[in-house]
Amino acid sequence: MKSQFEQMMDGLNDIEAFLAGKREGFTAHVPQEVDVKAIRNRLGMTQARFSSTFGFSLDAIKHWEGGRRTPEAPARTLLTVIDKNPVAVLTALDSGAIAPAVGPSKPTSTHLRIDRKRQTSREVTRRKAYSAVTGKSAEK
Repeated sequence: MKSQFEQMMDGLNDIEAFLAGKREGFTAHVPQEVDVKAIRNRLGMTQARFSSTFGFSLDAIKHWEGGRRTPEAPARTLLTVIDKNPVAVLTALDSGAIAPAVGPSKPTSTHLRIDRKRQTSREVTRRKAYSAVTGKSAEK
């Protein structure tokens, strides 16, 4: 596995080649099949924890693992990134930006309490997942 520095240098070399006209763009390879259960098991997560941590529905995880459905290309892309670098995904998802609640344009105190509970719950789940994946504390 390459170090972060080596990965960054590879990226910079790709940009330099593109700007010099030696490369005509970038084509991402999206795998046709992704073993969702294997990825989840490597991370040591339950289906429920995996779905809530990475934003998939629990039903989707169950269908993918049961072979009843195949993830679409965007989901396969995200699953591939989760497989290769789960910390990067957790870092990107832990921006603190939680979608506002659907409801009145002026949220009531009830809406604000629900939003805080959702945000706290998601943050705790993501921090636990980060710690499980990296072995490091995710405390800020």
